[in-house]
Amino acid sequence: MTDPSPTTLWLLILGTAAATMAIKAFGPVVLGGRQLPPAATRVLVLLPPVVLAALVATSALADGSTLEIDSSTAGVAAAGVLFVQGRHLLLAVLVAAAVTAVLRLLGLP
Repeated sequence: MTDPSPTTLWLLILGTAAATMAIKAFGPVVLGGRQLPPAATRVLVLLPPVVLAALVATSALADGSTLEIDSSTAGVAAAGVLFVQGRHLLLAVLVAAAVTAVLRLLGLP
């Protein structure tokens, strides 16, 4: 497979930016100033945590096209335990980084 040309990459970036702007503008343009139905509001409130969880799971478990459990997965699990206990975000991030670093220093992938 050959690398795409710079022109192709810029067209892809501009196309993605235009599509993103259109998607973001769709809601306000279509809804105007109207209120969403209560059922739609309940669903929309639940979307951000679900999307964030999917991103974290994909980041922690995927390595390219394969699933892989490694030291970063252990770090994310440690941060998850701290979140369940109600600990501060900064503490969870620091513990996740420390767990990952220690496991990598020990030679684990």
